[in-house]
Amino acid sequence: MKQKEIMLNTTGVNLDQSIDEIGDEHVGTSHETPLREDAFEMDDELKMELIEKHFKEIMHVLGLDLKDDSLSGTPRRVAKMFVQEVFSGLDPKNKPEVKLFKNKYKYNEMLVEKDITLFSHCEHHFVPIYGKAHVAYISNGHVIGLSKINRIVQYFAKRPQVQERLTMQIGNELKSILGTDDVAVVIDAYHMCVSSRGVQDVNSKTLTSFYSGKFEDENVRNEFMQYISLK
Repeated sequence: MKQKEIMLNTTGVNLDQSIDEIGDEHVGTSHETPLREDAFEMDDELKMELIEKHFKEIMHVLGLDLKDDSLSGTPRRVAKMFVQEVFSGLDPKNKPEVKLFKNKYKYNEMLVEKDITLFSHCEHHFVPIYGKAHVAYISNGHVIGLSKINRIVQYFAKRPQVQERLTMQIGNELKSILGTDDVAVVIDAYHMCVSSRGVQDVNSKTLTSFYSGKFEDENVRNEFMQYISLK
């Protein structure tokens, strides 16, 4: 019997079409990053060894000459980049340690950390997302070091992501650490899966937001937006 050329899922929908629609519409399926239960049983060196092996095969299938000096080290470089850099936020051991300090100055207004450089990767095509994150909170008695906000953003960005999920993960993590609901996050980013493929729109950006506690009040939210729009 001739093998069917079109794969169908259990609902009878064209599987390739369904996969493309999920990717192009940037659909997220979970509020948490989808991870297997055994995701961290393998050590980093073994992960890099296996990724190197499989990426070498991908390059071979593409027809690239791995004997060329410029390409011969690429599989290893990609493996190290995936595990140690751009997807290092998948591993909980890389989560930044954050120390709380008493708010001795009794500063009870919002604290805003804006224009935090953000680099991530779209989980649908594994191409870059880049832009800025803007974060604010109102202390309920404790504060954290300013650089820790940047590190929290970077930790959750360094994994295959959907921007909506990334925004929520940063917001919820800050709520948990600070012990307050009064947190806001806005992300303004470019998606290479939009600009370099598909619709190929190089000008459009994506904005997502997370408002909790006092930031659900329109006046407080507007104050935050004014701060992040200042030059």
